[in-house]
Amino acid sequence: MSGPNSGPLAGIRILEVGTMLAGPYATMMLADLGAEVTKVEPATGDISRQVSDSYFASLNRGKRSVRIEIGSEAGRARLGELVGQSHALLVNLKPSAIRRLGLTYEALRQYNEKIVCVAITGYGLYGGDDPAFDYIVQAAAGIAALTGDPAGPPTLPGYSSADNSTGLTAALGLLAQIVSGRGGQVDVSLYETMLSQLNYHAAAYLNDGKRPERRPHGAHSYYVPAQIFPTARGYLALFVTHDGFWKTFAAEAGVDGFELMADRAARRTEVLDAVTAALAADTAVGWEARLRPLGIPAAAVRDLPEALDTSPDAVVTAGQFRLVGNPIRIDGYVPAYGPPPRLGEHDD
Repeated sequence: MSGPNSGPLAGIRILEVGTMLAGPYATMMLADLGAEVTKVEPATGDISRQVSDSYFASLNRGKRSVRIEIGSEAGRARLGELVGQSHALLVNLKPSAIRRLGLTYEALRQYNEKIVCVAITGYGLYGGDDPAFDYIVQAAAGIAALTGDPAGPPTLPGYSSADNSTGLTAALGLLAQIVSGRGGQVDVSLYETMLSQLNYHAAAYLNDGKRPERRPHGAHSYYVPAQIFPTARGYLALFVTHDGFWKTFAAEAGVDGFELMADRAARRTEVLDAVTAALAADTAVGWEARLRPLGIPAAAVRDLPEALDTSPDAVVTAGQFRLVGNPIRIDGYVPAYGPPPRLGEHDD
């Protein structure tokens, strides 16, 4: 939906045949920026409607909803009409279902040569139908193996990082192909998206044979100190990436030595012991208040309610729902966050 000023994607029409998270998140980001997004749903609706109203709203605000049984002859004809009026179609289903239902560029180009067809799948449009839910992909791609304490089992982030990341990647691919002025197929997989986000870990292994390690407190592979630290009360994230940061931090915390990055990396254990001892003198909130004015990257570990309470500008209203808004801020444009559509609200 467009805001008071025409959004940067005003006039762009996008169809979505999506369920749950990755696809709907991609198109919602585009709808926030002014695109007209029509959600194509079966008679029973997107399965995420069954999770909760707030869950559905968090991924589908500002869209339209039409009910089309795309497996039927009449449904395919109706979808073809919509494709003829649209710039792009984004779908996230199993690859076999995408091909069987005719949701590829080859099947739909008869209606619109310039239609951009984006397929979000687990392992690629021709990568098979193996189950590819977010947590499964995180395990398969090496994310879980890097997460958690080395003395414990591998673990998973507490949110759907693979789905969200793939949604944003798919939105980028969709827009890139629209800008090209050509129709065509765009293929985005959860698995390859997550591999791409292991960029420097993968480069270290591929070029230097260095296998990534799971480190205590989520420590960074290269920078020291850059991890979570206990304090007198609560935990502090500290990220010292260069010698200037270290000099300022060390002066404030009363830590001597380790002036050079190479020295800190080589003497990791000693550095972490010294920093841990120094941070025990104050609370996480206290250290944040002391270090941030000095330009040191530091933050007390907060839970989501605390983060939302301290970020009122990030919260928007869409109909009856309070949601986290679009993180893309564009001069002169304020999104008009519309409510999520009722099932079939725009059938006519």
